[in-house]
Amino acid sequence: METKQTYTAHPTAVIDEGCHIGKGTKIWHFSHIMPNCTIGENCNIGQNVVISPDVVLGNNVKVQNNVSIYTGVICEDDVFLGPSMVFTNVVNPRSAINRKNQYAKTIVKKGASIGANATIVCGHDIGRYAFIGAGAVVTKHVPNYALVIGNPAKQTGWMSEYGHKLLFDQTGKATCPESGEQYVLQNGEVKKA
Repeated sequence: METKQTYTAHPTAVIDEGCHIGKGTKIWHFSHIMPNCTIGENCNIGQNVVISPDVVLGNNVKVQNNVSIYTGVICEDDVFLGPSMVFTNVVNPRSAINRKNQYAKTIVKKGASIGANATIVCGHDIGRYAFIGAGAVVTKHVPNYALVIGNPAKQTGWMSEYGHKLLFDQTGKATCPESGEQYVLQNGEVKKA
């Protein structure tokens, strides 16, 4: 019995065998989904995107144009990957030395956003709802709700789940100006109140 395709792919997209692609996902021009990828529901895979073998994307992941997601990367639900941002998967690549058995894992946790042209050096996880500024070069783990910018990326503040910079008062409380949700900063960690 043949199963009905529940996602949309532009005719120029290449989708290799063994991929699992969720309902409502859209794959645009000249993108290549390599073998054994798992892509969740309602994702948007932009133009000229490469998703390497065994990559996992959760539901509602937005991948903008010209992004390569290499083996070892896992993106949880609601992740945003900005235009031309870059993942790596080997710490010390050399053309003449095969290091395919040394791919480092990178997890981008739920709700995180990575800005245009940012680079994520492999083996460094991005926390829930973290916000990586455009052009940042991430060389260490990023905490939940953290705002990081620059090269190398440095934390300059905290972000709400709606993507607004949080301004904490003297008691360690902040309110998102869009959602009205409250956050608490305690012992260097942000949590929703």
